[in-house]
This record gives sequence, structure tokens and C-alpha cells, in this order.
Amino acid sequence: MKNILALLTIFILTMLGSAQAQSLNSSKSASTISEKIILSQLINDPALKGKEVQMLIVDFPPGKVSGPHRHPCETFGYLLQGELESVFEGKKHLYKKGDSFYEIPNGLHSVTKNPSLTETAKLLVFFITDTGKETSVHQKK
Repeated sequence: MKNILALLTIFILTMLGSAQAQSLNSSKSASTISEKIILSQLINDPALKGKEVQMLIVDFPPGKVSGPHRHPCETFGYLLQGELESVFEGKKHLYKKGDSFYEIPNGLHSVTKNPSLTETAKLLVFFITDTGKETSVHQKK
């Protein structure tokens, strides 16, 4: 676990400035939730054999809601811009710019919503997953 936390700290500190600059330059006129992978890296550490790191920027246009889904891997988030309402494992959260969080693998996101009618919310997501595995699984309503 120490190796995972050390890797997470290094990646977030080195990539956060780059991710924030890229996210702030993207279009604010999008009408759908979009994801952009900004890093995908195999981890060449014997203790973490078969693991991969992915970093994504997820844009939530004003008022948009994502469908129910799960992440079958370690998931960390950092809100770069705006606000997000999330119901995770039945508990409601309101994240604001600068907030970070960790989510247990396979927890259910029944709702993730941008409550603003005018501002895009931008979320930096950091996954630690088995190599080649999906990081998001959509659930039927």
C-alpha cells in the first residue's frame, strides 16, 4: 500500500499542473460529459506487477448528469473547476474546486451531477487498475 500511495503522490504532484492547464484550455461549450485520458502508464514495480495508472479529465457541462456506474479499481479524484454532486454508495457528497476524494473499488455512483447551469465542472480522476481492464462499468437504471 505504501508503494501505491507513493506512486499516487508522485503522479499527482507532477501531473496536476499540466492537467489543470489542459483542462482550463478545453471548450466550455460542450454539451456532453467527456473524458480525456491524459496519462496511461504501466507500473514497472515488482510489488505492483500487472497494474496500470490512468489519469483522466472529465468535463461535466452545466446541468449534466452521468448515469449510474461503478469503478472496479482504486479511484482518486480532484475537482479542478466548478462543483459536483455525487451519490456514492447511498451517501450524498458535494465537491467544490480543490476538493479531493478516494472511492473504494466497485462502489455504486447512483448519481454524479454538475449542479451549475452556467459553469463546466472539471474533474481529474486517477485510477490504479489491472492492466487492460475497464475503469468504468455502466449500470442499468
